[in-house]
Amino acid sequence: MIPFNVPPYCGKEDEYVLEAIHSHKISGDGAFTKKCHAWLTERTGAARALLTTSCTHALDMSALLCRLEPGDEVILPSYTFSSTANAFVLAGAVPVFVDIRPDTMNIDETLIEDAITPRTRVICAMHYAGVACEMDAILDIARRHGLKVVEDAAQGVMATYKGKALGAIGDYGCYSFHESKNYSMGEGGALLLREDDPRAEIIREKGTNRARFLRGQVDKYTWEDLGSSYLPSELNAAYLYGQLEMAEDINAARLHCWELYRQMLTPLAEAGQIELPHIPEGCVHNAHMFYIKAKDLAERTDLIAWLKAHGVGSVFHYVPLHSAVAGLRFGRFHGEDRYTTRESERLLRLPMYYGLTDAEVETAANAVIAFYKEARS
Repeated sequence: MIPFNVPPYCGKEDEYVLEAIHSHKISGDGAFTKKCHAWLTERTGAARALLTTSCTHALDMSALLCRLEPGDEVILPSYTFSSTANAFVLAGAVPVFVDIRPDTMNIDETLIEDAITPRTRVICAMHYAGVACEMDAILDIARRHGLKVVEDAAQGVMATYKGKALGAIGDYGCYSFHESKNYSMGEGGALLLREDDPRAEIIREKGTNRARFLRGQVDKYTWEDLGSSYLPSELNAAYLYGQLEMAEDINAARLHCWELYRQMLTPLAEAGQIELPHIPEGCVHNAHMFYIKAKDLAERTDLIAWLKAHGVGSVFHYVPLHSAVAGLRFGRFHGEDRYTTRESERLLRLPMYYGLTDAEVETAANAVIAFYKEARS
């Protein structure tokens, strides 16, 4: 069986974790955390980067930094993970969902402005599959209406938009280092700040000024603001750093597999049997995933079963949030759902991970080809 995902592993992780253990500093913000912070700021150009225990917590921090109040509104796509909306709901805001673009599965930037009300405070752009939203348009809307922009760049490490790193374009950017992502610390994430904000480290340290205390800037530390325990263990940071050192190699390997899938499946797309991912001009993706779109939900269901029977792991992705129990309770959909539900029911993800071989890509692609030749003939 070719698994859908295998967590990345490069070889230095064991050594670095042991080094962290023997340093007797394993609770967070040690040497490896600092190395990860330096890598992230250098790579992205962000003013500051802070490792977190998850992308979910990075999103939670961004919501607190936006100073949301009960009843405020946040515009975001419905086609995203629950954490994208949860962060703002926990801060008391109302998620206002708008439709997506069918070509990228990202928020349709042309629909955002119509969803703005006097209570709107934030636009949250989720970069699906490491392919950028149309950030120039989103930033222009935000500037004209005095809104904050949060990037859910959980899938976007090493991807860019017009030369700018995803996650470092809006006011706040959120990365994921979950085991399903291109670079992993098991569970983990990072918050990127376009402009440094002292509140960020306070929120991350349970609402205290402990970081300033440890730097000798104050003689004692105390509770100053809202916050929680958002620091990951130094062991997690050590594991992650072993992969960040290999980021270029990991990225190149994934892009190679992505391109091989595309080449093999293009004939099916040209015949109108499936659709392949679209990468807009100015966007450099990171091969976070390779997906195809079947004709409809029934065909996708049959294809998943076919692939499983032929030894290939494949999965569908998000159920739109606006149709979920919590989405109906906490948010609302603005405008018409032309594409969100329909496209979500067609999308199928094929195996993609660091270490995937050409032979495995060819096996998976050939299984898809065989489905349309045999099962759909």
